[in-house]
Amino acid sequence: MNRHRDRRGRGMRGPLAQPDVPAMVSRARAFDHLVIDIAHRYRQVLGRRWERVEFAVEEIPPSDPAAWEDGIPLARLWPAEGRMPARIVLYRRPILTAARGVDHAVIIHDVMVEQIALLLGVDPREIDPGRS
Repeated sequence: MNRHRDRRGRGMRGPLAQPDVPAMVSRARAFDHLVIDIAHRYRQVLGRRWERVEFAVEEIPPSDPAAWEDGIPLARLWPAEGRMPARIVLYRRPILTAARGVDHAVIIHDVMVEQIALLLGVDPREIDPGRS
């Protein structure tokens, strides 16, 4: 068996960590996991509505902001219509840009609390009483 070696006699290079090791998780995938974890924290708040809410992550918002949006949105909520469940979409790049110098998990948490409160028609402090 003839293995290719580099000019210094070393063997073929492989990954530094195995694929199932956290070091191999992409930033986008880590962001997605964080959104899922936070969404599960608020499962009890949503109660039976949980089954009628989808959470999603997109890189950037569409280029056509709504008339009431000032600047680039961090997330959007689409209420349920007919058989379509309500959808909360978080935009990864704007959130990461807004989180410069701050833990982005805090920003994601705040954005999700605001969107869930908007969906339920309540004050965000009712969703997260510790919120300032």
